[in-house]
Amino acid sequence: MRDSSKRQNLRGHPLLAENTNSSVNKEQIRGGWFNRFLSTVEWLGNLLPHPITLFACFSLFIILLSGILGYFEVSVPDPRPLDAAGRDPDGMIEVISLFSAEGLQRIVGGLVTNFTGFAPLGTVLVALLGVAVAEHSGLLSAAMRGLVLKAPARLVTFTLVFAGILSNTAAELGYVVLIPMAAMIFHSLGRHPLAGLAAAFAGVSGGYSANLFLGTIDPLLAGLTTEAAKMIDPEYAVGPEANYFFMFVSVFLIAILGAVITEKIVEPRLGKFDPSQAESNLEKTQMQALTSTERRGLRNAGLALLAVGLVLCITIIPQFGGVLLHPETGGLKGSPFLKGIVAFIFVSFAIPGFVYGKTVGCMKNDKDVINAMSQGMSTLGMYIVLVFFASQFVAFFNWTNLGTVLAVKGAALLTALGLDGPEVFVFFILMCAMVNLSLGSSSAQWAVTAPIFVPMLMLVGFAPEVIQAAYRIGDSVTNLITPMMSYFGLILAVASRYQKNLGIGTLVATMLPYSMIFFVGWTLLFYLWVFVLGMPVGPGAPTYYTP
Repeated sequence: MRDSSKRQNLRGHPLLAENTNSSVNKEQIRGGWFNRFLSTVEWLGNLLPHPITLFACFSLFIILLSGILGYFEVSVPDPRPLDAAGRDPDGMIEVISLFSAEGLQRIVGGLVTNFTGFAPLGTVLVALLGVAVAEHSGLLSAAMRGLVLKAPARLVTFTLVFAGILSNTAAELGYVVLIPMAAMIFHSLGRHPLAGLAAAFAGVSGGYSANLFLGTIDPLLAGLTTEAAKMIDPEYAVGPEANYFFMFVSVFLIAILGAVITEKIVEPRLGKFDPSQAESNLEKTQMQALTSTERRGLRNAGLALLAVGLVLCITIIPQFGGVLLHPETGGLKGSPFLKGIVAFIFVSFAIPGFVYGKTVGCMKNDKDVINAMSQGMSTLGMYIVLVFFASQFVAFFNWTNLGTVLAVKGAALLTALGLDGPEVFVFFILMCAMVNLSLGSSSAQWAVTAPIFVPMLMLVGFAPEVIQAAYRIGDSVTNLITPMMSYFGLILAVASRYQKNLGIGTLVATMLPYSMIFFVGWTLLFYLWVFVLGMPVGPGAPTYYTP
């Protein structure tokens, strides 16, 4: 899970142990309008406080703003049907002031329940318990190595990008393991190491939201989207599987585009690798192939995953009882199966993870599994603090009706400008991509923007699931070119092993083609998938919202 609360430890990584010197400082290449633009973005980003501080400030601002707007009795007509839940009898939505005695009482009384009832918190914690077992047993790392090292030479680039996308199911795996490994693979093949690094970086970060499997980011974003959608429809719920179809297809688009960009644009631009520009001890680094024990562990883990999958399939087959199908309709939509998808994420990682660990000898009993889960939870300290303040901000935004008022005003503006059709998503994705340059945390960015844009676009007529899918495109494509991305320093450190004195300008210039082409290609796929082919973005996910 990419989040600005996570900070890389450069000294703790063996591949980067000798790269914490001045050669990896964020130096800029002088001149050029684009480098000046990047310098401005970095400067503006550095002006922003920590996301936790940001949410605390936002919460205070909401309290003060609600007091001012409430004093002037600001209100808008309620666009919902007369019999809609939560609709006021007078048909108006008024700003409710929290800058009052009643507001203070509500803030104090709801401080704990705002946090404990925050939708993304529990789902992320449960999913990460399973991912932690698979990660700490070595299953995920071995799977990535096996996938990349066994790829045919002509498919190496595609496989690196593809593996980078898949690595997002485990937070740091792609950044800490795959990207340095990709540079070494290209070097061993006589190709430019920075081209390999760029290909893997494009998959890990540029294709961040795409995946063949549901991961921790899916319930996280779905929870935030649900909270925002409830401003318009209190009964609306967005499940973790809401964008699965679209993100599954997106994997292959990003992998193909990433491979083509690497081989046709980036690698020719880099030219022939000059070993004199690299570290003197570079030849000492060697790739570690899978051992026979690791291969056996992967085979056993695969069989365990297959068994888990078969059991899950049985629960939705009517001939076997369909115990997890919807009790009334007998379908998947709204079924316990989809509502419990987070539990299946947990099981699908935890069981194969333990089987792998048992095979290779790093997990022997329940204590080892518990230790792995505990270590996984220990990395979430900053995230939990972030969630506490983010949950207060979201709750205050809901209580004051500011989000709904902004949504109604914004929807009216979009309609007046004629931007109430599918073309609105081009501007929405672009806006998200620009915000991502300075606010690199996926959860922090969506927690801020979802309460405004989800209700606004719902009032224009689009379903929250589609809005969330569009957001994920914008949130991914500019990860590659922003120094505010929390792992950017790590990538710069790895790159400097192969080109001394490499600066931010060089790295960003290398990654810019990916960012631009991903934006265009992914947006086109979104338009074709949703509005031309009429395909849902996920199981049972509607395209349009009807009150």
